[in-house]
Amino acid sequence: MGCAGSTPGKGDGNVKKIRKPKPWKHPQPITKSQLEQMREEFWDTAPHYGGSKEIWDALKAATKQDLTFAQAIVDSAGVIVQSADLTICYDERGAKYELPKYVLSEPTNLIPEI
Repeated sequence: MGCAGSTPGKGDGNVKKIRKPKPWKHPQPITKSQLEQMREEFWDTAPHYGGSKEIWDALKAATKQDLTFAQAIVDSAGVIVQSADLTICYDERGAKYELPKYVLSEPTNLIPEI
């Protein structure tokens, strides 16, 4: 019997394996540079919406890695993965971190730079 506020330990099988996000489509076709600008703006402002800067930094680093390394990053940072595609996560204090699809993968309607 644990405390009402206790969280499951990492060794009890409740750790969610992260996976690649499902394909998605942006409302209008965008270029790679537009996508990168959207990502930069998100990561620049994300810490201002609450949560820990260290967790935001870990999530940012995880989004730029392959799944195995990303899993190691979120596990070592103590991130609790709610959605396996990393769109919803929590830290050990219960703060919620929501990541938009565009920071996790490219849209299916990405257009080449001209």
